Amino acid sequence: MLWPLLATALLAPAGASPSDPVAAARQQFDQLDSYRVTLHSSAPHSKPQVIRYTWRKPGFVRMEFVAPYPGALLIYNPHSGKVRLWPFGPRGPALTLAPDNPLIHGPHGRRVDRSDVGVLLRTVQALQQGGDTAPLGPETVGVWQTQRWAVTGAPGKAMDGVHRFQLWLAERTLFPVKVVSFGLDDKELETVLMDDVEIDVPLPADFFQP
Repeated sequence: MLWPLLATALLAPAGASPSDPVAAARQQFDQLDSYRVTLHSSAPHSKPQVIRYTWRKPGFVRMEFVAPYPGALLIYNPHSGKVRLWPFGPRGPALTLAPDNPLIHGPHGRRVDRSDVGVLLRTVQALQQGGDTAPLGPETVGVWQTQRWAVTGAPGKAMDGVHRFQLWLAERTLFPVKVVSFGLDDKELETVLMDDVEIDVPLPADFFQP
């Protein structure tokens, strides 16, 4: 699953840190056709979420909920611009919703059509402008050897309510396997951990059309 990115990354020496890690991570992401992760999200005053999350160009999203709504299924189709939600599983009744419907917003209002790693990296890049990007050193996250970075916006600047990100980028692939966001008051907004990462995973033709 990882070979397309690993083959490219082998051209760089192990442990090397790019001068602009976010731009490098986005360049790697832009080469992807698909990815799948088990997403663990925790935020103050919200129930922890565990979601089997799959993305495919040009923006298809499939979210299979493990917690707190086990069995629920959500699919976003970028061509129709609509979300189909099966609250009780794919064999139950379905709802058709717009992606801006608050019923399906994630923590801090995140929309399903703006939930993928590419959007995250673009948001971090926007925060970098006039801000600061600092290395925090290597760290192991699960099975991943990562380089940890802090990106802080200019004074008073926030993107989608976030003033500072901490990113754990997997060595070589630069895929963000952990992200922590902070507000202008420097209080933690959300922690997202991505397990079981599969890159350019083969998907059935009807995977986004149950």
